[in-house]
Amino acid sequence: MRQRIPLLTAVLTAIAAATALVVLPGCGGPSALRGTPAASGTGPSRDPGDFSRQVDVGDGRRLWLSCKGSGGPTVVLESGLHDSSDTWTLTDTRPPVPKAPAVFPGVAAFARVCTYDRPGTIRYSNPPALTTRSTPQTGTRSLGAMAEDLERVLTAAHVPGPYLLVGHSFGGMITRLYAQRHPEKTAGLVFVDAFGTDMEPYFGARWPAYVKLLNNPGTPFDADPAFEKADVDGAIGAVRAAKPLPRVPMAVLSKTEPFAAPAGTAKDLLAPLERAWPAVQQTLVELGEQTPHLLATGSDHYVQVHDPDLTISAIHLIAGRIRFGR
Repeated sequence: MRQRIPLLTAVLTAIAAATALVVLPGCGGPSALRGTPAASGTGPSRDPGDFSRQVDVGDGRRLWLSCKGSGGPTVVLESGLHDSSDTWTLTDTRPPVPKAPAVFPGVAAFARVCTYDRPGTIRYSNPPALTTRSTPQTGTRSLGAMAEDLERVLTAAHVPGPYLLVGHSFGGMITRLYAQRHPEKTAGLVFVDAFGTDMEPYFGARWPAYVKLLNNPGTPFDADPAFEKADVDGAIGAVRAAKPLPRVPMAVLSKTEPFAAPAGTAKDLLAPLERAWPAVQQTLVELGEQTPHLLATGSDHYVQVHDPDLTISAIHLIAGRIRFGR
């Protein structure tokens, strides 16, 4: 198993006196990141089609959207709960995993790719902070509202579809509901160690405690009214109640290593989580036909950070199947 360094060190050793962001696995932020974010795109762009800017989505709100590259299908990267788009521009690779570009620029080499900041998500900056690039929202948000924000930002920015939707962790729930509600705009799906609808039975009476911990994972931002919180039970209900997924190419990427949990996390929450995860991943595989299930050997929950090459390859595979109608 590869050993991970604390996020505190990964962001910058200069902030050693600050509080490290360590979030419960299953939805939250990475406990370890290395490398530096890719260029934000706020300066001159080589391609006039590349941009990083705030997009007016109505109701006095703006969402930060970055798009790069060319060629279809357009790939949309959706981050996990509490995560800004930064997790698609960071890498933490060690041998035997080869060095590779981060997912966002890596995908831009063969397709148009976009990612955005949901309100209240964490920027892995120096020091880490909640994003100021998207208009803050307060209160617990529904999965429907999150999926609607995705629709709004893509529509307002005139991002051409249909889309190959890539969702990490709880982001997989957002892309899943989006696909169920907008099948005509969905060309394919890639689930990156994604959250599922079938976890509760593994926790039994401890399920409410797990859900509470997902929304209050012990970051310095937990008490901030603008910090992203999700109605997890409502999200599961929304996916179950929606129409079936469209019949499109899919792929599932899954971790092989234990979740990197905060120190002191109750074992009676971690044990059922680890038991549930393989079943959750298999359920995702069974959502489609001939869906490849790729194991990121040596990676924990943040597959796109620890194994960007495999993540990029999975996206490239599904993009090819879409292009050739397989």
